[in-house]
Amino acid sequence: MTVSVGRIGIWSPSFVWNTPDAPDAAAELDELGFGALWLGASAPDLDLPGVLLARTSRMVLATAIVNAWAVEADELAAAFHRVDTAHPGRFLLGLGVSHPPLVQALGRTYAQPLKHLEGYLGALDAAPQPVPVASRVLAALRPKALDLAARRSAGAHPYLVTPEHTRAARETLGEGPLLAPEQKVILESDSTAARELARRNVSYYLAMPNYVRNLQLLGFTDDDLAGHGSDRLIDALYTFGTEQITARVGEHHAAGADHVAVQVISADLDVSNRTGRLARTHWRTLAAALL
Repeated sequence: MTVSVGRIGIWSPSFVWNTPDAPDAAAELDELGFGALWLGASAPDLDLPGVLLARTSRMVLATAIVNAWAVEADELAAAFHRVDTAHPGRFLLGLGVSHPPLVQALGRTYAQPLKHLEGYLGALDAAPQPVPVASRVLAALRPKALDLAARRSAGAHPYLVTPEHTRAARETLGEGPLLAPEQKVILESDSTAARELARRNVSYYLAMPNYVRNLQLLGFTDDDLAGHGSDRLIDALYTFGTEQITARVGEHHAAGADHVAVQVISADLDVSNRTGRLARTHWRTLAAALL
């Protein structure tokens, strides 16, 4: 069964969903009309997607991502089938190879990541309960990864990207595969305050080599990537204020995105220390602007 994520979704880190009101928040996103909820840094047991799907009736839950170094393929395939059987057609398994520091923290050696991922997809295909190609997407940034996503999954979920990247990704993927980029937004119209929030957020990602290399390929210089990022970098990766958010999401769609996963960056979100709150008020504002 093909998983349909609609045009607009919400991207939110899994760690903020460890709260008693999480099921109610998921139900509200469903009622607001978002097509999907993407759960960042998803645990491979897939318990959280199952809990949230149980309180929704329409919206897709997607992992963004499950680290393919963190769990054996047979184990992940069994977890997928547990969730998918209970909620057919509403669960999308997002997979990726993460980043060297995070993989090394698992006690694994980060080597030949694309080869590892392709082998992992083969293991999912060969599992006692295979994960269907149509029910999985890959975290992909550069052409070889995007090509793998087109060949071996439903499509790609690029993270920390610009509309220019979306345009290039669509050219690589061709017509057909799902292209669902993530876009960071700040519901703050004052550019100085918004850039301060963005810089607190981006510093985590600028320590991840795969993101840095992709940004360099997009034309950002060492000066742009130094410290907490130049204004040029920040303004390209983040968008501020309701009208600008609407315009930026439209740019991704015009560049070839099928779906845009919008992530709210707020003052209480600290990705480095894995703390934050559900951005329910912000999500309501986004629904009024985007849906």
